[in-house]
Amino acid sequence: MESYYTKRDENNLLKIRELCKELPLYVREFIVGIQMRTSTLTRLNYVYDLRIFFDYLSKNVYKGLQPTEIELVDLEKLKAYDIELYLDYLSSYEFKGKKYTCGERAKSRKLCSLRSFFKYFFNKDRLSSNVCAKVDLPKIHEKPIIRLEADEVVKLLDRVDSQTLNDISKRENAYHDITRPRDVAILTLFLGTGIRISELVGLDQQDFDFETNSFNVTRKGGNKSVLYFSDEIAAAIKSYCAWQQDQIDSKTPFGNKIANQTAMFYSIQGKRISVRAVEDLVKKYAKHVTPLKHITPHKLRSTFGTELYRNTQDIYVVADVLGHKDINTTRRHYAASSDEIKRRAARTVKLRDDDE
Repeated sequence: MESYYTKRDENNLLKIRELCKELPLYVREFIVGIQMRTSTLTRLNYVYDLRIFFDYLSKNVYKGLQPTEIELVDLEKLKAYDIELYLDYLSSYEFKGKKYTCGERAKSRKLCSLRSFFKYFFNKDRLSSNVCAKVDLPKIHEKPIIRLEADEVVKLLDRVDSQTLNDISKRENAYHDITRPRDVAILTLFLGTGIRISELVGLDQQDFDFETNSFNVTRKGGNKSVLYFSDEIAAAIKSYCAWQQDQIDSKTPFGNKIANQTAMFYSIQGKRISVRAVEDLVKKYAKHVTPLKHITPHKLRSTFGTELYRNTQDIYVVADVLGHKDINTTRRHYAASSDEIKRRAARTVKLRDDDE
């Protein structure tokens, strides 16, 4: 049976090939040329970004030419100012009848895509320069890290684990009764290990070893890693697995759907749970516990990362557990943001001696 990640890569490749039909042939050449050092998701995002770029060129620079008709020699004529105008265009633009806006992070990503594209043909001596390298990346303003406090974590898990919720309808309670074991396991796993949402939906039953309280996870980029979990998390996952097996043994409609499948977490339709479904269930529970915070799976990851750093004070351990390739990413998001450390630092500064 094909793994989740194999199927995901196959789907990404199909999307790439289909989208490349809307672009010049040399875009496909670029995508093929970088396949050995990039993931299918990275290449798909490059194609999405290049679609918007060539659509912009067709409408604003080479009017009268369709995106597929723009040649490499046409790109030679572009100046740095043309790329800067494109970035300005991204602030508010229309693509295929829909309106979009890009903030500084989205603009930065799209410019990085163009830099890689132009660099590829520059290195192949197909372009005389990488004009995009002459354009500065947008300044990224750091956003405050939103995470759950300890009491909010307790409230969230208590809500998910409640058999009956008084502030929702009977129909919603009936649905909650079915999904409760799964949702407890998912939120506990997020808060107790800090895995990414893409890593969670790709988990299979065989990835877990309850003898060592560990599981295999496929990291961003395809690397494999082993993570460990506490007895509390093990209890939540075992409870969910026991419920799942009971559904199969009882031959319920749900049990029949998931029989002989390998995924760890399923939707109510008996299919491997999707990223969107996980996002929705986190939002559903969190909005009642912290209505002023927009809690997402990534915010649960931030909650774990912050707590891990508070307890270990070791930025390298946090980076390793979270799967960060760049230690500066970890330092920027966790070490520098610890209020506890700031308070402790403030207490070390004395303006007058106690004896005075």
